[in-house]
Amino acid sequence: MIHITLSDGSLREYDQPLSVYELAASIGPGLAKAAVAGRVDGILVDCEFMIEADARVSIVTPQEPDGLEILRRSCALMLAMAVKQLHPQVQLHAGTALGDGFFHEFSVERSLTPADLPLIEARMQALAATNHSIRRQGKTPLYRLGDVESTTAGPHVPATRVLQAFTLDHISGTLPQRIYGTCWSCQQELENWRTPPHVMIVSMDERQADYAQSVTEALRRSGVRARADLRHEKVRQKIREHSQHVPYLVVIGEKEKAGEFVSVRSRTGEDFGRMGVETVCEWLNQARSHTIM
Repeated sequence: MIHITLSDGSLREYDQPLSVYELAASIGPGLAKAAVAGRVDGILVDCEFMIEADARVSIVTPQEPDGLEILRRSCALMLAMAVKQLHPQVQLHAGTALGDGFFHEFSVERSLTPADLPLIEARMQALAATNHSIRRQGKTPLYRLGDVESTTAGPHVPATRVLQAFTLDHISGTLPQRIYGTCWSCQQELENWRTPPHVMIVSMDERQADYAQSVTEALRRSGVRARADLRHEKVRQKIREHSQHVPYLVVIGEKEKAGEFVSVRSRTGEDFGRMGVETVCEWLNQARSHTIM
């Protein structure tokens, strides 16, 4: 007999091993449909993971941060499949979740342009609609979606049907190139993300990605519409781009990350200096209340 303790403290008994998905289905069909992964004794696992001994288990859905990251990681894999179908000779490189979204890196026979993004996104939508399975290859870290394989750390969603609220928003580089996008648990969240932000958090490079995203989340919790630009681009280019539309910019480099503060400036270039995260949340809320944006 296998004893499983759920996240609400309730205990369930099963007379044979079962997968995370089967556990979710035994709790309810709605939970099984929403499940993107499981957490077994604190470790994130795929829905097909077999529970063979007593364990504490919770079902991970897109409504929690870990679930959203899994959606975005799998969206990067679906992006790779879409590009490969449209450009069969493509060389696939790295791809994974990044902040609010995801990216994948490619080398293609001709440089892609922003005009290619709608076609690639449409192919991704078709892949999501046809509900392709994403499977781990044995006990290796290799995942397969169609004819695309990835060694990106899992877990991944069990199938593409849960990847419905996404969009591609940027392409950069020459050889290789990166395509960036965002993915959310529902269309309403995607529309909220599209609302122009009050502040853009700009990282110097990818080393500050986690800290920049944590600052973004802190600002959102305080009521500020915030978005992070974690793209692998020159910081001056990102600042110049966002200064045209966003009232305030928060710039984060290695010094800011190490000191757990941020540097704040306005779209016109006015420098407001360095602030702690809690201070910048309060300051931006006050500035927002006195400024028409």
